[in-house]
Amino acid sequence: MDLVTPGIGMIFWSTLFFLILLFILGKFAWPAILTAVKARNESIRSALDAANKAKEEMAKLESDNKKILAEAKAEREAMLKEARQVKDKLIADAREQASVEAKKLVKSARESIRSEKAAALNEMKEQMAMLSLEIAEKILRSKLKNEKAQQELVNKLINEADLN
Repeated sequence: MDLVTPGIGMIFWSTLFFLILLFILGKFAWPAILTAVKARNESIRSALDAANKAKEEMAKLESDNKKILAEAKAEREAMLKEARQVKDKLIADAREQASVEAKKLVKSARESIRSEKAAALNEMKEQMAMLSLEIAEKILRSKLKNEKAQQELVNKLINEADLN
């Protein structure tokens, strides 16, 4: 049973070595270990703080991104609205200009038709006058074949000219 129950000397020396070891560890090892643990705790705490800051910054960036995206959409809509207005204005202007040009063309065509009609009427009048003169000439030639009839006509014309 000696193996299972230690002797008093063994307990004394074991306790003494344990206390010396505890003193040496307490004097040299524990401060270094505690400093390392504190440093580790601080690094973990700063990492968590940095992670929280990063998380807040990401939330802020996400908010800013949403705001910028909303502003971009609003700007795009404004640009599209302005483009539609410009397009509608251009179309209206083009229609108005086409209408004005069409009216000018119609007016020009009417004036051209009037002038051509007047020219045609003048030409017809001239041709009718020429035909009338030719007919009158032929009639007069046939009636005034003799000299006596010619003399009577000349006298009659002279008398009528004096009266007017």
